[in-house]
Amino acid sequence: MRPPTKRLRNSAIGAAVTGLLGSLAMAASPAVAGAAPDAAPKAPGAMAAAPYEYLGWGSPQKPTDVMAATGVKWFTLAFILSDGGCNPKWDGSRALKGGSDESAIKSIRAAGGDIVVSVGGWSGAKLGEKCSSATALAGAYQKVIDAYRLKAFDIDIEASEFGNATVRQRVVDALKIVEQKNPGIVTYITMGTTPSGPDATGKDLIKRGARSGLAADAWVIMPFDFGGHSGTMGQASVSALEGLKSAVKSAYGYSDSAAYQHIGVSSMNGKTDVAGETVTLNDFRTILAYAQQHHIARYAFWSVNRDRSCGSGGDADACSGVSQSPYAYTKIVAQYGG
Repeated sequence: MRPPTKRLRNSAIGAAVTGLLGSLAMAASPAVAGAAPDAAPKAPGAMAAAPYEYLGWGSPQKPTDVMAATGVKWFTLAFILSDGGCNPKWDGSRALKGGSDESAIKSIRAAGGDIVVSVGGWSGAKLGEKCSSATALAGAYQKVIDAYRLKAFDIDIEASEFGNATVRQRVVDALKIVEQKNPGIVTYITMGTTPSGPDATGKDLIKRGARSGLAADAWVIMPFDFGGHSGTMGQASVSALEGLKSAVKSAYGYSDSAAYQHIGVSSMNGKTDVAGETVTLNDFRTILAYAQQHHIARYAFWSVNRDRSCGSGGDADACSGVSQSPYAYTKIVAQYGG
């Protein structure tokens, strides 16, 4: 499996065409009937700041060491993939129970923290594609939820899973089943973005969620790998978040304040997958100020693994590529309280 930091997208052609077809099919449809426009999000404060840590490659830091050094309490652990069929495993290969992943989760909880589990990512076989129906996909998601008694669940929908309208609808319908079977669970849907907000495919996904009655706690964008933007990456991230807020408000009929409370951000620290694109510590502070002003639902980033300087011969998948002190980015995110 390709290391999942490699999230480079070419949404300008493929995703836009796919999204346009899906959007045309739904253009005449109103926002979801019976939705509660100002429904309060369920995510408590500490859960809102949950950076990704990927335990499947390189030399990931011990989560409890990160907690002690930064004050962060929640992690988003990645990634759950298909084992070739409609069955969830870590990276598609490691069992949910009895291994190092479960041990890490137990250590986080013993230290007073908790986890969000993320399904999907850029690389590997996706459950949304391998499961043939929404019911089957919801069953695969449920296995993960039951294995760890999860309070929060993230679908990181990218690549071919994101680009296929049938799969997008399947993911939405499966998440709706999950919400019905797990009252109180917090659900996030994470996707790529342009500097002005979700592209046609992303907007189509949000509209599908609204029309299906999916009460997602946050629609989350990854504002990096733009391939071109104006201003700083912090300013571009704010612009993308404003575009996301408008899309969520339009689809669900939320007020401005409710729409802000149902969006989130998952940035990338340091150098991204695009040459010349760097997310600095000041950019993270810009995002933090925006999050605090609008009380958004989620502030995460990819990834804790990279939250350190590279040193001599360092792997860009395991370091930020910029000069920094250890955990400098995580310490900024840890300041967010929802």
